[in-house]
Amino acid sequence: MDKRFRRLTIDDYNDMLRVWAVAGLPIKPNGRDSRSMIETEIGRDHCAFLGVFDSDRMVGVTIAQYDGRRGWICRLAVDPDFRGLGLAQDLIQKGEEFLAQYGEVVVCALIEELNMPSMDLFEKAGFRCENEIKYWTRRPRADL
Repeated sequence: MDKRFRRLTIDDYNDMLRVWAVAGLPIKPNGRDSRSMIETEIGRDHCAFLGVFDSDRMVGVTIAQYDGRRGWICRLAVDPDFRGLGLAQDLIQKGEEFLAQYGEVVVCALIEELNMPSMDLFEKAGFRCENEIKYWTRRPRADL
């Protein structure tokens, strides 16, 4: 594998959606995952869309963002054909390297309750589950 990492741009939008789709992540193309919303988010200084490539093919993606208090690693996905190569761990590390510019930051990840492979991945990366925290949202639209 010819592994390389880089920060993504809006030109990588279709490849990001493809990786999320083949990895089984839900996509909301008319809401939070629309091209216009991603373009806005990708342009923020405190947000980095990071990709890993095999030659020119994107095989993994994640988003690292700083909210002013915590760092977040979100939407981490690796193409199933490239799993088991440590790419997800590498993407976590790249996300943490991006977040380090904001100082000593608590780095967090939100993982759906039944996504055991992601839970195992983050545990192996040194994260621990904070069971006493519940995630609450209010969404103006279902596709956000």
